[in-house]
Amino acid sequence: MNWTGHTALITGAGSGIGRALAHALHARGCALILTEIDHARLEQVASELTGSAAVETVRLDVTDRDAISDLPSKLSSQPTLLFNNAGVAVGGDFTAVSETDFDWLLSINLFGPIRMTRAFLPVLRTAPESVIVNISSLFGLIAPAGQTAYCASKYGLRGFSDALRHELSASTVHVMTVHPGGVRTAIADDARLPAGMNDAQDDRDRMNAFLKMPPEQAALIILDGIERRKRRVLIGRDAKIAALIERIFPDSYWTRLSRLASP
Repeated sequence: MNWTGHTALITGAGSGIGRALAHALHARGCALILTEIDHARLEQVASELTGSAAVETVRLDVTDRDAISDLPSKLSSQPTLLFNNAGVAVGGDFTAVSETDFDWLLSINLFGPIRMTRAFLPVLRTAPESVIVNISSLFGLIAPAGQTAYCASKYGLRGFSDALRHELSASTVHVMTVHPGGVRTAIADDARLPAGMNDAQDDRDRMNAFLKMPPEQAALIILDGIERRKRRVLIGRDAKIAALIERIFPDSYWTRLSRLASP
């Protein structure tokens, strides 16, 4: 992969895996288009990137259908690598999560990547080599209780990615799905929790304790996957174990994983 010949568009580039991808790609000489809803985070990341490779920043809300449709015409250059990374979390059982929060999560985690792909696929098709990287999750492989909204979005993104890959198999566009396990990002701190949840901070603390891998390491694994033209990338021992157990015991994996997690 000749990274210096590519331009990467990264959604959710202001923190976590998105920020780490920006640094890793910039270090390889790849031009960047960074998007993020939080302007301060976006500008902070841009200020950290020093070197000759171009960096363009765009404040973008991936729930805004019109903003995404208009984005290709507003850029000074067009991407050959599309990283659909922006994501959020909503905790709580299905009956506790409001319809508004459920829809908000789907609009970011699932419909955001779909709309970004629709907007940029015509551009990507014209490149000699292009890649769409969709960041799913460990919870796009297994479905724990209390994660109905998040699992719906990440399983949906996994299915969309697989079908799209098959449709584009004869083209120059490669589609790769990434399933990170416990990567140390701000997703737990930024998560929405049901109103009136008495142990909200305890729940965030439990989620953060699960997030151990540095995002910089996750970014390197993703770039290695691109270079090797992998269709699916599992990040972390937790994701690999969960995927294996789910494949062997599709009907009873959650019971078995729960036993492994017990003290």
